[in-house]
Amino acid sequence: MMFADDLDHPLPHGGGLAAARRLFTDAPEPFIDLSTGINPYSYPLPQLPPSLFRHLPDPEALAAVAAIAAQTYGGPSPSHVVPAPGTQILLPLVAALVAPARAAVVTPTYREHVRAAVLAGHRVSEITDVEAAREASLVIVTNPNNPDGRLFEKHALIALAKQLARRGGLLIVDEAFMDVGPRDGSLAGEVGRNAIVVLRSFGKFFGLAGIRLGFALAAPQLAARLTAALGPWAVSGPALAIGATALADRAWIERRREDLLAAADRLKAILANAGLEIVGGTALFQLARTPAASELFHHLGRAGILVRSFVEHPTWLRFGLPGTEAAWTRLQVAVAAFADPH
Repeated sequence: MMFADDLDHPLPHGGGLAAARRLFTDAPEPFIDLSTGINPYSYPLPQLPPSLFRHLPDPEALAAVAAIAAQTYGGPSPSHVVPAPGTQILLPLVAALVAPARAAVVTPTYREHVRAAVLAGHRVSEITDVEAAREASLVIVTNPNNPDGRLFEKHALIALAKQLARRGGLLIVDEAFMDVGPRDGSLAGEVGRNAIVVLRSFGKFFGLAGIRLGFALAAPQLAARLTAALGPWAVSGPALAIGATALADRAWIERRREDLLAAADRLKAILANAGLEIVGGTALFQLARTPAASELFHHLGRAGILVRSFVEHPTWLRFGLPGTEAAWTRLQVAVAAFADPH
């Protein structure tokens, strides 16, 4: 449960290498950040004209990236797509599409969903399955889930959305990791027929989280409200140009999906060989469980490797993908040394 006093203090997430270096002052460099679910094999940046940095973003560029995103994500049309400077900024805006009432967040998941619903004025309950959401007006589900990779049945989510629609409610589905999920798993094509808003992250799959680009897919009347709430020039010109190029590059997308699946198998093998229990994951991260999670976290930190720990689940650690052969080797050696210190 989250209370009003917590609203000014965003919860800790992955990343934060500066803080890690302060914690592990003798760790070798370069520090390897495996604490996020961001693709380490990022999309190659296109050559950008200097004018993109000098001028305000062009509305036609915004419309163009919305059209490409609709095609890539399977949205009904560009009018169903809202480009934004990352999905994080969309969370409280989407939660505010429903008048303050009872909200339910399927957990464990990304903690900012609870915070965003509270910011929008909702009374939030944390539930473990969509079947427990029948009394809520707003339900938030992450699919595939973070941090355990859990997948929710598409038909169950559509049925829930229809129930919510009958009482003026809304289902929010965060599909930040659907780029590496089942090909038919997205609800983007359903947003025009049901009370559903789908969120898609650009930066995670394309490995360009720093440009801050994300999308909401929703019925046109809801999309218009979100666009108005964001205001003009919300997304930078360089982000629009990079997003349009990358989202249209179907060959790169398909090739990278295959590469990431292979990398995920490699990561699972390293963790399993060290005696860690794989709880779940996606092609971008693996969640492991061990009673010695705290000790392993600090052992890896001293080796210059940052992984994601969880205060609320002290036996869990989430591992992202190393981005170089040197990083893969350092991880394998460090995990093996912890499993067998002799």
